Amino acid sequence: MHLFIRTILVAALRPVQALHIIVKCRLEDRASIVATHFPCSCIRDGECLIISGKPEKVEEAKDQHYQMIHPRNKYSVFYIDREGGINTKTKELFRSTAVKQFKYLCVYGEKGMTVKEAVKRDGRFIDLDYFELSDNENPNVFTGCSERSGISLKTVVEKSSSDKTEEIYEILRQQFPELKELMESRFTENSYQEELKLRKENFGKIQQSFSEVHRVRKLLKLGQSVCKVVVEGVCMGTGFVLFDNFILTNAHLFNNCVEGQKLQDGIDVFALFNYDEPEPNTNYYYFISKTTFIDFDRELDYAILELNTQPQKPNIKLKKNIKMPPGLLKEFGPVPQNGEACIIGHPNGEVKKMDPTCIIETEKRGQAVSDHLHSYKDTLIIHLLSQVIKDQGIENIMMGGNEADDVVTYNTFMYHGASGSPVFDARCKVFGLHTAGYAYGFPRETKSVIEFARPLLSIFENFVRKLKENGNRNLLKRVEKEADSNQHLKQVLKSESDDLEEPMDVDEE
Repeated sequence: MHLFIRTILVAALRPVQALHIIVKCRLEDRASIVATHFPCSCIRDGECLIISGKPEKVEEAKDQHYQMIHPRNKYSVFYIDREGGINTKTKELFRSTAVKQFKYLCVYGEKGMTVKEAVKRDGRFIDLDYFELSDNENPNVFTGCSERSGISLKTVVEKSSSDKTEEIYEILRQQFPELKELMESRFTENSYQEELKLRKENFGKIQQSFSEVHRVRKLLKLGQSVCKVVVEGVCMGTGFVLFDNFILTNAHLFNNCVEGQKLQDGIDVFALFNYDEPEPNTNYYYFISKTTFIDFDRELDYAILELNTQPQKPNIKLKKNIKMPPGLLKEFGPVPQNGEACIIGHPNGEVKKMDPTCIIETEKRGQAVSDHLHSYKDTLIIHLLSQVIKDQGIENIMMGGNEADDVVTYNTFMYHGASGSPVFDARCKVFGLHTAGYAYGFPRETKSVIEFARPLLSIFENFVRKLKENGNRNLLKRVEKEADSNQHLKQVLKSESDDLEEPMDVDEE
């Protein structure tokens, strides 16, 4: 029978009957079938439904017939071609052979539900562990089964906690027809392609520079001091030996885990060294951190921990004493204005990795961010991405920003889990503490438009000042001894000594 739907007919179908019912939906010239629990609100006026019965079981009916029916804007509706890709030709995909006479299966899900969840609830497919959907018009575009069905741009913007939502939409409404011209106007003629080519050439030189054997050998040796920092039950990051049994890392790893200068009760911190190979071949060992920080500074985002000197190894009793790797304090140097850089750390908590990159000068940071976002220039999302990174405070590090001169910027794949990594220059001197980046997320991955490090000489200067103010003479003497062979550290020590010398008060007669 043919029915023109303007009422709640489909929502009223009884579950027992639904097991053997086929509902054909004809939209324009596309013949497709929908599940019997397809929401009535998703059926447009004038759409034709043809309902028929089959002796065989068509779908697996569970409790979907009793779900609340929402307005159409709460759902995402998509069509799956009955004929799958190359790897599906020999596999059974459907519970009933009745679907083979139709071109598409119309599937729905509440917005935010994963594709896999929507397909499983549909009831007409067999249980699929993993699959991808490809676009018929563009076979190279895939949608993973774990991706979430379409959340509207409006919803995303509203959830961004931005107080400029209306401004974003006004820009989109007014400028989207000219968005391409707006973005291309940032580059005259072929300037974008020329700039991109230049950047590739420069990066090629950097890769060549850090592929020289003597530099790689030295970096590998210095990299022995880099460790994976585990704040148990909270997060993972990176650190490195400063000197003796003290390690330097980022303070933000311990957010909500610190009371004064101490770790909260129940928070354990480990430093894993020699974590260079994946499980089960890794041969790492670790040291447990003491609960009191030697120094902790939220503004400069650094923390100095003291490790217990007795090393540990999982499930193995150490036969010989393992010494702490040598510290990198002696290797501290000033921030280069430009040129090569290399980061060594544990991104995502994985084995130790190296990433050669180049420093982005202060005046070029804005251009670097624009270059990164250039691939989105013809999409609605460009303004949303700009707002997301703006809300993170990216303007602070741009030319004229209040932290523009206090950070070193570059591009790297090492951000999540790599916080606290040392950053080396072309002479293998360590100049920065890799700290953070300005990121945006997609279902499959998170990207960052630019990353930054805190200059180590600034951190060292702050550390020395606190040691002197607190009267920690024993540790200060150890620092001075370690710094004796480094002219940059000696200059900081001398400068701090001069600053702390107060002029004598003279009483005027």
